[in-house]
Amino acid sequence: MSVPRRIACLSTEAVDTLYRLGAQHHIAGISGYTVYPPEARQEKPKISGFTSMKLDKILAVQPDLVIGFSDLQRPLLDECERAGLATLWFNHRDLAGIHAMVLRLGDLVEKEVAAKALCEQLQACQDGIAAAAALLPRRPRVLFEEWDDPIICGIGWVSEIIELAGGIDIFADKARAGLARDRIVSAEDILARRPELILGSWCGKRFVPDKVLARPGFAELGARLLEIKSADILAPGPMAIERGAVQVLAAIQAFVSDSSIPICKT
Repeated sequence: MSVPRRIACLSTEAVDTLYRLGAQHHIAGISGYTVYPPEARQEKPKISGFTSMKLDKILAVQPDLVIGFSDLQRPLLDECERAGLATLWFNHRDLAGIHAMVLRLGDLVEKEVAAKALCEQLQACQDGIAAAAALLPRRPRVLFEEWDDPIICGIGWVSEIIELAGGIDIFADKARAGLARDRIVSAEDILARRPELILGSWCGKRFVPDKVLARPGFAELGARLLEIKSADILAPGPMAIERGAVQVLAAIQAFVSDSSIPICKT
């Protein structure tokens, strides 16, 4: 593939990555959900949502490549292909996939050196988080809520982040599921696994702790509840590591240091 000059980014992590690589001039349009970097919202036209788009808006920016992520955006890319547009689909679900995505985009826009440097920066961040987590006196049980109705637990890279940051993801067994519907859990499942820390990141809307505590039996858990903005952790790009994972570590560190649960038996 020749170097694309006008890229339509339906996924926010592609926007952030291309800016970080110094390749923002290749971006012709962005998702309306783009948060990082902030200047992208001022500089680039918004051409899509996450699961919806109007083809005429895509065509209007005259892309020579459309980039999307996940099974939810695959139908959008299929529509673009039927209109004669080239597409690139990512579907990674883990931290290794984030690194691979960065390297692929770097290769695509001839920014291989910058992409390698970014991956090294991200790995250094991960290593620092792991080193800090190794100093924790214990590992608390963590529930990550990606959605509230139905309750959806964290996706693969989120589960990895929890483990990296010194927590125990109570639904690690579900995190590798490819589809969100396969990560639906019941309130009864959650109560049975007794989370101590509940991290809420309700994709695209504000986390409301009172709604969680209103569920039968949840107040009695005595769990600590905390929001992590979805833009910081649910887009599988650099921000999930540099902002999301750092916040998860801070939440676990604060919980363990403040916890009234005995750390050592006496």
